[in-house]
Amino acid sequence: MTPEEFRVAGHALIDWIADHRARVPELPVAAQVRPGEVRAALPSTAPESPEDFAAVLADLDRVVVPGVTQTQHPGFYGWFPSNASLASVLGDIASGGVGALGITWQSAPALTEVEQVVTDWLRDLCGLSPEWKGAIQDTASTACLVAMLAARERASGGSEHRGGLQALDAPLIAYTSPHAHSSVPKAVLLAGYGADNLRYVDVDPVTYAMDPEALRRAMAADVAAGRVPAVVVAAVGTTGTTAMDPVRAIVDVAREHGAWVHVDAAMAGSAMLLPEMRHLFDGADDADSISWNPHKWMGTVLDTSLLYVRDVDHLVSVMSTTPSYLRAGTDDEVVQYKDWGIPLGRRFRALKLWFHLRLDGVEAIRERLRRDLENARWLAEQVEAERGWRVLAPVSLQTVCLVHEPEGLTGDALDAHTLAWMDAANATGRVFLGASQLDGRWMVRVSVGAEATERADVEELWALLREVVATTR
Repeated sequence: MTPEEFRVAGHALIDWIADHRARVPELPVAAQVRPGEVRAALPSTAPESPEDFAAVLADLDRVVVPGVTQTQHPGFYGWFPSNASLASVLGDIASGGVGALGITWQSAPALTEVEQVVTDWLRDLCGLSPEWKGAIQDTASTACLVAMLAARERASGGSEHRGGLQALDAPLIAYTSPHAHSSVPKAVLLAGYGADNLRYVDVDPVTYAMDPEALRRAMAADVAAGRVPAVVVAAVGTTGTTAMDPVRAIVDVAREHGAWVHVDAAMAGSAMLLPEMRHLFDGADDADSISWNPHKWMGTVLDTSLLYVRDVDHLVSVMSTTPSYLRAGTDDEVVQYKDWGIPLGRRFRALKLWFHLRLDGVEAIRERLRRDLENARWLAEQVEAERGWRVLAPVSLQTVCLVHEPEGLTGDALDAHTLAWMDAANATGRVFLGASQLDGRWMVRVSVGAEATERADVEELWALLREVVATTR
């Protein structure tokens, strides 16, 4: 494809994206395909000769769109907000168009230095200390793994440069909430701690936040047994209920044993942009690492996850490898992001943030977050006021955990009712909701935060929920 051919196709693609976004509210929210249907709609072999670009666009409509859950839909309330602001989409296009090779500073100085600028911007916008230095990872899952590796090496005195974990006299122990994201135990496994060395710390039965005294008891028991407390992952915005672990108290307990504290604020971290919500993150400045995803609630298109650390020298000592073919005379003067994470090569992800912040502006983003908080509180108030409905966990941010409890219905029968009315709501195509278990029973999570969701949409959701429970009893 020549630049001129690209120009013509690019204009057509931008028009398609704009038209698609305009019609998203008219589409069913959930993907409309069965397993294997998308694959069956595509040729089993690659084309030998070029196809017309119009045919490619036609297949976007025919094959791809029906196979995508429309997370940009105003009726999307599933999992977590996965916004992809069009301003950041332009940055993503620019990133691909520039085609930078991000392996060292020398390979793309602008890639490194724009990333330094935007991570500093967001650190400051979140009210974090200038001691933090950040890098863009692909997801919070990767950020958690990087933090777990850094914690491992601090607790083991740099065992990777000797005999590794198998040469240690005592096992390293990791601690987290049972409500933490599944990426936390995955990181524990991948970093070599082992499943037997992961402790799920008890939580407060009302708030579902980690109990610092339970953490203290767990760590003391491990020390008494000859084990080494190495890392605590504080879930600031748990996956199920958006519970906020008390970071300051957790840091105080962890410091008694020299354990690393990683703050996983993947979805909730966007709330740090709001000064009035920063009390929920009290103590985060005293942790060792913190990660959050602009590609969730804030709205920068995937994959844009921030990882901040206080001790960059330690992180680099853990992650650095410098083969001779990558050495340059500027190495001592610059940041080398290849030593801040797992991959050598990296995309120019910073352009997505750069475009998003410059074209939308921070205040517009803040106002949207405040809108979502107000809409979630409004929904919770309606649920609490309606006979037979109940909010199951504190609404600390934008997630409302609810259940409908018909009189006399309990246990498995209540679970079946919950899943039935949720499926009935999703089957309308007007909304998409997710279910999760809390205290061993099913509930429905309403995650308010799609960029297009306004109060009228939440009111429509609440009307729909009351409608479907009446037909699924």
